[in-house]
Amino acid sequence: MVLKLVYYGPALSGKTTNLLQLHYILEQKGRGDLMVLDTKDDRTIFFDLLPFFLVAPSGLKIKVKVYTVPGQVKHDATRKAVLQRADGVAFIADSRACETMNNSNSFENLEKNLAFVGLYIEKIPLIIQYNKRDLPDIVPEADIRRVWDATGIPVFLGSAIKGSGVIEAFCRLAELTYGHIDARWGLEKNHGLDRATFLRQLVRPESRSCG
Repeated sequence: MVLKLVYYGPALSGKTTNLLQLHYILEQKGRGDLMVLDTKDDRTIFFDLLPFFLVAPSGLKIKVKVYTVPGQVKHDATRKAVLQRADGVAFIADSRACETMNNSNSFENLEKNLAFVGLYIEKIPLIIQYNKRDLPDIVPEADIRRVWDATGIPVFLGSAIKGSGVIEAFCRLAELTYGHIDARWGLEKNHGLDRATFLRQLVRPESRSCG
């Protein structure tokens, strides 16, 4: 089974930095190599790929792939391609007040592109991380909560470059994705893989665990 998690958001919001931090935190035994493609106009032109394996008691092997999409509008076709068959999405927003419109446009683009590939934002596991909380002139947390709390979408605050909020956001996305997949395929009933074990296998024992 292959699970695909996609980090989406405006250009330079911290999607790649989140994956770099995850690559350091996640269990090394099953972790694959991190592929990063940089260009002069956008840090990630195609995608980052973070594959690692976990094994259910039944012997079912599960590969979890974590991607980012390019943030620039001109790479929209690539965004659509990466979103195809996604099982969960993390939207990475830039906390700076000057980026509010870019965040809004990017989220609208996410909703449009999910529909384009046959997925729906109301149904797919989704979390939001407001990144770059270490910078000045950021949107206050109260304003963020006022906008998003009514939607029911989990919102996290962090600074990916400092490692803050990265694992918490990832674990919540993984938890939501597990619930979605378990309801469809019976991971616990048919393969003996409960939620806690699934989450525990995603991180190193010495790191902060999921849940």
